[in-house]
This record gives sequence, structure tokens and C-alpha cells, in this order.
Amino acid sequence: MTNLLIKLFVKNSGETQNPKVRAAYLSLSGFTGIAVNILLFIGKLVLGLVSASVAIVADAFNNISDAGSAIVALIGFRLAAKPVDKEHPLGHGRLEYVTGFIVDMLIILVGFELLKTSLDKIVNPVLPTVGNITLLLLGVAILVKAWLFFFYRKLAKLAQSAPVKAAAFDSLTDCVATTLVLTSSLVARFWGVAIDGWAGIVVAAFILFTGVKAAKETIDLLLGSPPDPAFIQSIYEFAKNYPRVIGIHDVMVHDYGVGRQIVSFHAEVPSDSDINIAHEEVDKMERDMNEKFGCIVTVHLDPIVTDDPLVNELRALAERTAKEVNGEFTIHDFRMTKGEKKINLIFDLVLPADCKTPTDEAARLVSEKLREKNPDCSCVIRAEHPFV
Repeated sequence: MTNLLIKLFVKNSGETQNPKVRAAYLSLSGFTGIAVNILLFIGKLVLGLVSASVAIVADAFNNISDAGSAIVALIGFRLAAKPVDKEHPLGHGRLEYVTGFIVDMLIILVGFELLKTSLDKIVNPVLPTVGNITLLLLGVAILVKAWLFFFYRKLAKLAQSAPVKAAAFDSLTDCVATTLVLTSSLVARFWGVAIDGWAGIVVAAFILFTGVKAAKETIDLLLGSPPDPAFIQSIYEFAKNYPRVIGIHDVMVHDYGVGRQIVSFHAEVPSDSDINIAHEEVDKMERDMNEKFGCIVTVHLDPIVTDDPLVNELRALAERTAKEVNGEFTIHDFRMTKGEKKINLIFDLVLPADCKTPTDEAARLVSEKLREKNPDCSCVIRAEHPFV
């Protein structure tokens, strides 16, 4: 069914990097979610009112909240696809995250309302009237939501969309919630026990959990979450294709929405290189990476000495010393200047993101240990955490 819908509504479906193709995938996910959830809402609401089941009514409103979420997300997709303008030179991509956060807040609000209704049902219990049609339609609803989960999950992967991925897991949660409603209906039908309110509370809890989890993920995207480690590794590997580039560091990735990433880093080249040739190679690297990864790339040129035995010896000493202080410490931007009485070692010290040692303390420890090994050395160290 999913493949059929893609074939019908997404032209050139294999070109997932094409913004128009991605927009078509997002539109398909939005309109499908709206249609399916509205139908489920109508069916469950009628069943819930006829059988006087608060759990079924709660599950119905869960579906209408999903439909509302799909509408808001669809609006967000359209706004995010707007081209750059004078007020937004980096595009409107993050609007997809903003509308996603609005959706998350709507889900949480619905969860609280359903929790309140379910508590009232526990205080004033009423045994629901459950017929065979009710049980059958609840079973169908579970199967429909299970299909919607797989549908969303596939489109989220193809379109690289966090909101669609969240909708997939929301559908999976709905399967569990409707299964609980079906269980409470079976208990009422065959054992005559009203656990309707308790089932409603569990459904509300699932909705709240989904909303809070999705909100956290969306906030992380807005604040700036770490890029995919595989993506960063591919940048390092790609840089090895350029013989004049000895290494790269200070990699930064700014995310302004899918298809609007800005990558920057420092590229080390031998200091005796022809500056024009080195610059030409770095320019080529920027263009090649833009074509390969679909992002804007800015590279800063760092000249380093590679043919001075003393510099190489002291660089290796600094690297070993940093590792002795902490096995995860690394250094870059190493320079050496000879003073009248001292040799100045100037470099950046990189601490892991979760390192508990303060940056100034780490710099002091490495500096002192270096002076112990070579009293002629004086260190100028800038300690920092990585950006990726």
C-alpha cells in the first residue's frame, strides 16, 4: 500500500535529495495522516458515545489530535520550503521544527484533558455497553495504526524528517493505547467489570509520554543537537582525498533545516606550500563537499610546519603528554616559536564533550607536565570542547 501511494503521488521518488521530491513525500505523509486519523476519530467517537466508554472516546480524541498535528506539520513543511529572502538569508527550514513543537504541545494538552476525564470516570464508574461491532472496529483501528507506523517510518527515512519520524512512533503508541481500550472493552463485555477509567488513564499516560518525548527531541533540534557521527566521519574521510591537506579539525555543523546545513572546519597544509595552490585545493574541496553532501562548506586554511625536526619532535611530545593527562585529549594548531631563553609551544587542547575537568585546569595540567619533560618549553594552550 505504501509503495502504491508513493508511486501515485511522488514523481521521481528515487531522487530523495531533490527538494521537490522531498516536499512531495512530506505532503503525502501529511495528507495521509489527516485522512486516516479523521476517519478513525469519527468511528471511535460514535462507538464511544454509543457504548458510553470514556476509554474509546479518549482514544478517539487522541486520533483527532493526531489529525490536527498532521495539519500543523503540513503547514510547517510548506513554510519551511520557502526560499531565502532578505529577512531570512539562511532560509526557513527551522520552521519545520517550530511547527513540530506546536504539534507536541497540542499532544500534551490532549493528554491532560483525557487524564482529567478518565479520573472522573473512576470516581463515577459506568459499565460501557460493548457489542461485537465495537470490538471488531477497535481491532481494525489497531491494524490501521500499525500500517500508519510503517508508512510514516518509511517516509521519514526517505525525506529525513524528524516530525514524520515522531509521527511514526506516535502511531506505534496509538496501537498500544487502542489495544488497552480493546482490552477494557473485552473485560466489560465478558466479565462485567468497569475498568474503563483506568484504561483511559493509561491511554492518557501514553499520549503524555509521546508528547513530552517528541517535545524534547524538537527542542534539541532548535537548540542545536549534535550532528550524526557517521556524517562527521564521512567529512574526515572525504578530506583524505586531497593530498595537500594533512588533516582537519574544529569541525562545526550548523543546522538550519533539512537541506540547509552549513559546515566549517580548519584544514592543515604544510607551511611551505604555495599559498595560491593550497587555496585552490581548498576551494575545490569546498565545491566537492557541497556536491557530495548537499551542504554549504567553508574551510579555513591552517599552515603548519612539517619539515623542521625540532618542531615535529616537540609536537609529538605535546601529543603524548596530553594523552598521559587524559587518554581522550588531542591537540591541533601546533606552532613553535623560539624565544631568547625559552621555546614557546602554542597549540589548542581538545577535551571530550563530557570531560569533567575544567578547560583551564586541563590546560594547566598539560602545561606543567610538558615543562617537567622539557624545562626549556613554555606553553600557551587554549583548551576547548569539540563542536560535533
